[in-house]
Amino acid sequence: MKTKLATLALTAVMAASPVMAELVFPSLSYRTGPYAAGGIPYADGYADYFNLLNERDGGIGGVMTKVIECETGYNTEKGVECYESTKGEGALVYNPLSTGITYQLIPKVTADGIPLYTPGYGRTSAANGKVFSNVFNFPANYWNAASLAVNHLLDINGGDIKGKKVALVYHNSAYGKEPIRTLEELAAKHGFELKAIPVDHPGQEQKSQWLQIRRDKPDYVLMWGWGVMNQVAIQEAANIRFPMENFVGVWWSGGEHDVTPAGDSSNGYKAVTFHNVGTDFPVFDEVKTHLVDAGKAAGAANNIGTALYNRGFYAAMLLAEAARKAQEIHGTPDITPAMMRDGMEALEITEARMAELGMPNFGPAFAVSCENHGGPGTGAIQQWDASAKTWSLISEFGGSDMDVIQPLIDADSEAYAAENNITPGCN
Repeated sequence: MKTKLATLALTAVMAASPVMAELVFPSLSYRTGPYAAGGIPYADGYADYFNLLNERDGGIGGVMTKVIECETGYNTEKGVECYESTKGEGALVYNPLSTGITYQLIPKVTADGIPLYTPGYGRTSAANGKVFSNVFNFPANYWNAASLAVNHLLDINGGDIKGKKVALVYHNSAYGKEPIRTLEELAAKHGFELKAIPVDHPGQEQKSQWLQIRRDKPDYVLMWGWGVMNQVAIQEAANIRFPMENFVGVWWSGGEHDVTPAGDSSNGYKAVTFHNVGTDFPVFDEVKTHLVDAGKAAGAANNIGTALYNRGFYAAMLLAEAARKAQEIHGTPDITPAMMRDGMEALEITEARMAELGMPNFGPAFAVSCENHGGPGTGAIQQWDASAKTWSLISEFGGSDMDVIQPLIDADSEAYAAENNITPGCN
């Protein structure tokens, strides 16, 4: 009843209001540089969801959206410059698509009162909203991904991987190092042997790493890569005839552009994901009608339905739903960044709502709270079919090992609070 009354009140406010400013969602994109192959489809998907809302619905709550795109080249310094140059244009929330940029922006957005959204990347312990008031990383983070990958190994081994050898091939950066502590804890819990193998940016030379893997003969290889590193790793794995079904990447190592260069050799490769794959969802018919056919799509139509396009599209959907929630909470369609933060913290995504949006089972159902800015930490496994050139989910969305992950989140966030004189708590 309260929700219905709030909606009626918001409708009345909208009807009586003059034309309002746009709802601004900056996109810190990278369409250039070594990581452009992943950055382009993500940026297209992110922009297209907001474009669709404008063309089909007249925006969010009667207010048109605006995506301000700023090119970072996946460079941390440029990313910070993009933030500083766009935050005064009414920016409601930032999605920097870079762990390095995220680390630099956390103190800035907190001081400026602007929310930061880092789905599936960034600082994992930001899931603790009692410490990171303005940072959100729902529905899953890197430590969840590490656990989900290990859960998959458990699933295909009857629940027992004691004595197995697992190699982690990782991008030698803040991003690539994120899962190591979690994997070490999981190795101790399940009795497998972990060996971490770094690959320096941008990852075009990996001969020595894969020679090491050929010598060590691990049972499984996990990968935390990005950009050309993924393509090279998959080709090198094929060169040493490593079984692709035993090679599992994080979600940033699971794009079409990662597997297609290796051709048929990439068949069977797997990756963790926190959202669904392909175009078999009603919403994509609407994208075709309102954007592609009308010449208003953000980029090439052949990116629609690819893994990274879907990820950007999904991220925009979650932010749009948070903006709706903020409008409902505050009884105004013209929200501020502080109101947007409130909407993100009160966000609830149900399967019924995803179906209404034309995205049934596109991602997990979840709710956000002050204590938990990270969502449920659930995900699935996707596998590449080289002949069909498609990803398919080979598992249901399942949970990660929070008995291992939550203490790590608590310890890291509490250390951050102590270092930065933050008193943890909820408003």
